[in-house]
Amino acid sequence: MIEAASSVDNPTSLQTRRAALAALLMGGAALAAWQLTPTRPLATQHGELELETQIPKQFGDWRVDSSAGAALVNPQQDALLKQIYTQILTRTYVNSVGQRVMLSIAYGNDQRDGMQLHYPEVCYPAQGFQLRSNRPVELSLAGSSVPARRLETVLGGQRYEPVTYWTVIGDVAVRGGMAKKLVEMRYGFSGLIPDGLLFRVSTIGRETQAEFAVQQAFAETLLVTLPLPLRARLAGKPGTA
Repeated sequence: MIEAASSVDNPTSLQTRRAALAALLMGGAALAAWQLTPTRPLATQHGELELETQIPKQFGDWRVDSSAGAALVNPQQDALLKQIYTQILTRTYVNSVGQRVMLSIAYGNDQRDGMQLHYPEVCYPAQGFQLRSNRPVELSLAGSSVPARRLETVLGGQRYEPVTYWTVIGDVAVRGGMAKKLVEMRYGFSGLIPDGLLFRVSTIGRETQAEFAVQQAFAETLLVTLPLPLRARLAGKPGTA
């Protein structure tokens, strides 16, 4: 009797085919990853950002308070911020009735995973503040709706410092979390490395709602003073959220 040819694969041949298939899949994955890796900085398309010179020292009823001393910063924290951000602007402004607003703008030209913005709800407690509340808000500023957050912080039971802040990734104002990641991915799929900016204002006072109103009026006055391209860098382009 003639035996039928065996249908069982030769073990060596089977291993060879599996190895070839694995190599093909890994090569395809590497090629896809290379094609999806952003290589072009969005900052170069935006143009040069010079916070020190582009943010006016006087606008509306506000001017830089030359009598305000520089805030003390932990040296290790300061060194970390300099690694993350390309520019940091910190100023205190005062108006004709003596209200003071502390402004901080931190800009980073690379917002990939290793260079993420640091949020006030993390930074303030790290400096010894107690975080009493953290609320999402929509601010109406310069004709746009800006997704922001408002914090209530206190240091040592004596320094009450309400904070308003928002972040901008590329041209889009976002409120952190998933929205921020989706915008970063959207730029990444276009081959762009997004830049990012954190805009923060704070005041000293126990009447929280009154302080928030001062902060919003300050931000509104500043933004409407700026040319549209710079305004978009600081608060996002309208309708891009």
